[in-house]
Amino acid sequence: MIEMNRDAAARLDCYHELEIVEGATHLFEEPGTLEQVQKLTADWFTSYLN
Repeated sequence: MIEMNRDAAARLDCYHELEIVEGATHLFEEPGTLEQVQKLTADWFTSYLN
């Protein structure tokens, strides 16, 4: 999944960041991982779409 996300990110024509959430699988079922993704996403939107 990481390589697929890297390939997708390389095709974007805008500012982006690819963050790796350590210990997370692609469904973010592990405790705390989905919350970490939510925070990263909210921070990005606040910074770049405010």
